[in-house]
Amino acid sequence: MPLTATMSPGAAISLIANELLRVAERTSVANAHQLIDLADLVDDSRRVFVLGAGRSGLALRMTAMRLMHLGLDVHVVGDTTTPAIAAGDLLLTASGSGTTESIVRAAERASAIGARIAAITTAEASPLSELADVVVRVPAAQKLDRSADASQQYAGSLFEQAVVVIGDGLFHALWQREGTSADDLWPRHANLE
Repeated sequence: MPLTATMSPGAAISLIANELLRVAERTSVANAHQLIDLADLVDDSRRVFVLGAGRSGLALRMTAMRLMHLGLDVHVVGDTTTPAIAAGDLLLTASGSGTTESIVRAAERASAIGARIAAITTAEASPLSELADVVVRVPAAQKLDRSADASQQYAGSLFEQAVVVIGDGLFHALWQREGTSADDLWPRHANLE
């Protein structure tokens, strides 16, 4: 049975692309210094641990893979082979609300151990932001915002899409800093697929 909808899939894709472009531009302008600080934190850290819940966590897994392609020692929190975080490491988090309990608890633990914290969030004032050394604030709707003012998309979709773009932007900037070629990175690409 065909769906009855007021918007075609093509129109929906255009809406999403336009919203993402607007939020990406606003994020890069409003967070210019924070994004540089984030790149510096990643560059200066012994190891990088990524943590997000749900779709935000999936988005950060993409960033973890790209950072691994650069040759960094990267771990996804919760994987069975993830080691203990330590001083000199970075915990890179994504939480739209900045209040996700498991992420805040992990950030508290990491901070107490001497690791640094980076947060990608929509909430400038939140428990996670208070713990973070660097906060990249994304001007997107929070998960429970159904007003359609910040985004016409469902729940935290725009935030999660922005997390992917921020992660790819971080990777690209670090790759350019490194000055290596795509051929240099290719041997780290998965070969057991």
